[in-house]
Amino acid sequence: MAILIRTGDVPPGQRLDAWRSVVCDTLGPLDFHIARGTPLRGQIEAGQLGPIGVGKVETSTPHSVHRTAGLIRRDSPELYRLVLAVSGSPILSQDGRSVRLAPGGFALYDFTRPYELAYDAAVRLAVFSFPRELLSLPAGAATSITAVPIPAGEGTAALAAPLLRRVALDLETYRPASAARLSTVVLDLVATAVAERVDRLDEVPERARQEALTARVHAFIERHLGDTGLDPAAVAAACHVSPRSLHRVFEARDTTVAGWIRHRRLERCRRDLADPALAGVPVSAVAARCGLPDPAHFSRLFKRAYGVPPAEYRRASLR
Repeated sequence: MAILIRTGDVPPGQRLDAWRSVVCDTLGPLDFHIARGTPLRGQIEAGQLGPIGVGKVETSTPHSVHRTAGLIRRDSPELYRLVLAVSGSPILSQDGRSVRLAPGGFALYDFTRPYELAYDAAVRLAVFSFPRELLSLPAGAATSITAVPIPAGEGTAALAAPLLRRVALDLETYRPASAARLSTVVLDLVATAVAERVDRLDEVPERARQEALTARVHAFIERHLGDTGLDPAAVAAACHVSPRSLHRVFEARDTTVAGWIRHRRLERCRRDLADPALAGVPVSAVAARCGLPDPAHFSRLFKRAYGVPPAEYRRASLR
């Protein structure tokens, strides 16, 4: 990760402006509030894990950052952000909720809507940014899961939180191909942890419950793409819903359960075929571990979807 600012390296009279500039350049246009005359101390680092932006913020100075409606109108990338409290207890507010995170816990917020992230004591944070569509969570569900604490000690969050912390610590050691694969694991775990947490919220509206089901279904499919027995019946049973309810999940996407499974298998194959670390793995083996064991059938599906046979696609991608 690159150190973007270390306040000890900046003259005291310039620290506030330098910190504000780095925060806005790294996290997007934000307002910055700090008590007049308060000495600013801290450090910000940033890096990339495949499609996921990763930032580390360490500061002992109480202050807050705000995303306002005016700033959103000026620039509003379609992003979710996840803040992990490595140490200290930051306060996240959005959608009428405010939560003080315990060390090790995390919460999600939506960059397209106003929020506040405040520190009233020393904190170390890891902030992860990713396009909303990568989380397999419909946009409407965000109003139910933003600024909701996801404790690190239970369910899928018990796996996700330590991994997020490790990623932030070790980011610079990952090779590009490893980072791309690891980003998929991170997003799968986060999506599952969020879906589990939504299910525990009191009085969740029916629409939000349906969106949470969608997230859970998508996460299950992503984790089991290599299982040749993955079909609508298996997904419905694992997610404890009727086949009819399951099919309704995919109607909004104008597809079917089987069609979505096929699409995600082909996308996983395409990613792996373009991965230099897997260049020595036969095309048929790549397809088989994505749940497509028949080479001829896989080749036909791949060419129909992407316009070229899989072997030709690999050669062009790795050239």
